[in-house]
Amino acid sequence: MIKEYKNIEIKLSNSGLSPTNIILTHNHLNDEIESKVAGELPLTIKINNTEIITLMTLGTKPEELTLGYLRNQRIIEDIKDIISIEVKWNTGVSSVTIKHKDIKEITDKLKNKIVTTGCGQGTIFSCTLDKLYDNTLPDTKIKRSEIFNLLSKITKYNDIYKEAGAVHGCALCNKNDVLEFVEDVGRHNAADTLSGIMWLDKIKGENKIFYTTGRLTSEIIMKVKHMNIPIIISRSGVTNMGVELAKDLNVTMIARAKQRSFLIYNNKENIIFD
Repeated sequence: MIKEYKNIEIKLSNSGLSPTNIILTHNHLNDEIESKVAGELPLTIKINNTEIITLMTLGTKPEELTLGYLRNQRIIEDIKDIISIEVKWNTGVSSVTIKHKDIKEITDKLKNKIVTTGCGQGTIFSCTLDKLYDNTLPDTKIKRSEIFNLLSKITKYNDIYKEAGAVHGCALCNKNDVLEFVEDVGRHNAADTLSGIMWLDKIKGENKIFYTTGRLTSEIIMKVKHMNIPIIISRSGVTNMGVELAKDLNVTMIARAKQRSFLIYNNKENIIFD
């Protein structure tokens, strides 16, 4: 089946998988019971048959994950350059076809431009850093009551985590509601999938809020900046480099967020204490 998006000439396979599998386990009473576990499969992204990277994923939205990864890593700048994405799980490959006949331009850009990190995804490309300071995020105000309202609504999601655990969730929100929620085995994959959805649906990030169950490291702050989202909220904690980068990029950073409490790590002046 092919998914088609209005106003965008791109063909996507529809190869999403069930996020959980059932296995037999034994409980503390030695009873055999069925238990749901999160899926995890390798997905190798290839552009015009040239291998770029292999990601571990649940596989629920592999085409959107591919798109978001290419966008957030600044490997492809314009979605119109992409002709199609076809995912085949029997080979574990997401095949991206682009209009350029020669992929040398892309491979030259990536060659010797890998920056090793200590988190989740493992590596980022330095071409991601090149575009980081091209523009400044806006000072977007948000009320304390709006934060608590969003946190309350997000508790209705996390379906895969509730069933099987072992996954992270990320959400794209406005000040009133949750627009998209994605779960995957890594928060980077969930963030990239949201970015891919935004790219396909032409959703602008300037008035949006990004939520994640994972910690706020420098890589997540980079992705939020590339998505042009000015506010990030996390259930988890932060790293020092994440805070410093949020200050540099003007990201309003809220973490350790629960239904009735949170900590502000950057841009306190953007929070309205109603």
